[in-house]
Amino acid sequence: MALTGRAALLAALGALVVGLFPGWGGVLGVAAPLLAAVLYDVARAAPVRPLLMERAGATSVRLGEEAEVRLTVTNASGRPLRGELRDAWPPSSWRPGTQYAASRHRLTVPAGERRRLTTTLAPTRRGDHRAVRVTIRSHGPLGLAARQGSHEVPWTLRVLPPFTSRKHLPAKLARLRELDGRTTLLTRGEGTEFDSLRDYVPGDDVRSIDWRATARQSTVAVRTWRPERDRHLLLVLDTGRTSAGRVGDVPRLDAAMDAALLLTALASQAGDRVDMLAFDRTVRATVRGRTGGEVLPATVEAMARLEPALIETDTRAMAAAAMATAPRRSLIVLFTGLDAAPVESGLLPVLPQLTHRHTVVVAAVGDPRIAEMARTRGTVPGVYEAAAAAQHEAERAHTRGRLRRLGVTVVEAPPEDLPPALADAYMTLKAAGKL
Repeated sequence: MALTGRAALLAALGALVVGLFPGWGGVLGVAAPLLAAVLYDVARAAPVRPLLMERAGATSVRLGEEAEVRLTVTNASGRPLRGELRDAWPPSSWRPGTQYAASRHRLTVPAGERRRLTTTLAPTRRGDHRAVRVTIRSHGPLGLAARQGSHEVPWTLRVLPPFTSRKHLPAKLARLRELDGRTTLLTRGEGTEFDSLRDYVPGDDVRSIDWRATARQSTVAVRTWRPERDRHLLLVLDTGRTSAGRVGDVPRLDAAMDAALLLTALASQAGDRVDMLAFDRTVRATVRGRTGGEVLPATVEAMARLEPALIETDTRAMAAAAMATAPRRSLIVLFTGLDAAPVESGLLPVLPQLTHRHTVVVAAVGDPRIAEMARTRGTVPGVYEAAAAAQHEAERAHTRGRLRRLGVTVVEAPPEDLPPALADAYMTLKAAGKL
């Protein structure tokens, strides 16, 4: 049972009456009618327990977008339901400052009828968001008291990565069509696949002339080439403690996932096979064996529940898992940090076994704040910030140099620039036939 503000107001007025007429007679004269009215109100309120509730609506949504979940309330009792309903979800399911208004609904359900309510969610975190409970307060006809109870109405809304880098996809696909020979630009690179023959035109590379075909016809024939297809890519996400660091307002893991999604979409359009592995000390998520239009949705679903683990990554176990997932020559893209200590103690010792068989790319999220600090001048704190930024950049350059000497391609850029930079690196390797 719950008392309303109207009952509190009547009790306050009754206290004034008791003050004017002190004694037990005044107390009973006020309390007895008020108690009787409250009990009558509770007795006439529609019962809460017999209510039937069902959910429907969105089961998934991208981070930053809104999702509508519908709740159908059926009043199976013989009394009309007039009251309030609170649809409780985790705090991260709401846009900041809107939780109170968005989760509460007023409703009136006549006896034997049903009503549908819509709760609009705007999640601020990835992962699975589960409904907590539905609490209903059923008011009596006098508005003095109400029955209150809760129902468990399970529902799960999966919040997917936002994939903000998809805006770069049209431009990268246009570049990919050029590399693939679908436009007038034809490329010739080491290890590319033979596509077709055509007549020689001035300006063509004489190394592309097919002398056997030329001998069989009256014109000079040249070979055209296209980048290699049906190659294997393995995207390895490091979900250890370094991925929990925030760059601006974005965790490093989320920025890495955005770049991985753009590369997945681009590579699948290029005819390559893409697998994904998330690892710290054990496998957190994996996508294997998906082809064509299945690989991107499967990767998005697998990434939705990933969270950084505040533990040191076991790089030897991660390398072993990558080798087991990609037994044949592949392009392995490792999304990790370039901090000197973790790289020197963990990553550098295991890279030779990866580069011996595979082409390896290390993709790291850079911090634009470092560049801002490097430009700071004019004050004593500014000079110290600039010196710290210079030392940090020197350490990163040294780490990048050591990785490149091992044959690793290093791509480091701020969160918004990393996806297109990684896509360009992939197409450069593809055009050169180094996959």
